[in-house]
Amino acid sequence: MPNRSTTGPSRLALLACLALPALAAAQSGKPPAKKLYCWDQGGQRVCSDTVPPEAMASAREEISASSGIRTGEIQRALTDEERAAQADEEARRRTEALALETRRRTDQAMLVTFQDEEELRRVFSERIGLVDNSIQTARYNVASLREGLVTLLRTAGERELGGKPVPDQLADDIRQRHAQLLYNKLLQRSFENQRTALDVEIADILERYRALKAADAPGGRPL
Repeated sequence: MPNRSTTGPSRLALLACLALPALAAAQSGKPPAKKLYCWDQGGQRVCSDTVPPEAMASAREEISASSGIRTGEIQRALTDEERAAQADEEARRRTEALALETRRRTDQAMLVTFQDEEELRRVFSERIGLVDNSIQTARYNVASLREGLVTLLRTAGERELGGKPVPDQLADDIRQRHAQLLYNKLLQRSFENQRTALDVEIADILERYRALKAADAPGGRPL
């Protein structure tokens, strides 16, 4: 059974020792250590024991008034443009990290899902068919609209050669057919660009698949 007369006083003495420094500091009434703040203002270095409102956004150093030793530093406030750029950079890093993780998972899925390149190529066959059909449709529309526009222009030209005015309806038809022709030519070019990009995408994925297969084979080097 422990000796209470010994244990009790020992704990009290320990608590008293821990409390004495804080108690002494509170009773001394000494103010906290004074600091000086230094910053650049108009090309000149300014130091003061207070920071005016116009300097709150500036970078500044904290210096002990008693020792003259630098004790801290506060960076300047970012501008709206800098905060926006910082947010964009953070978003870019998160996007890149997500893209890397997505690619890693996609690589693993390719290895598990497809036994060979032919199975992988069949996945792209539907996309290739859709884009090719869109290209053919756009080319047909462009040719049809061009023929119709030529016919309308020929009619308007014959009327002018015959000294007859071009009806407003005919002029409107020409303008509308010309606008439709320009739109469908842009659409055709867009589909053709998609087809070119798809070829590049397929080639890249097949190359990646071959590399993954080689690395996954016995004795292969991991990527």
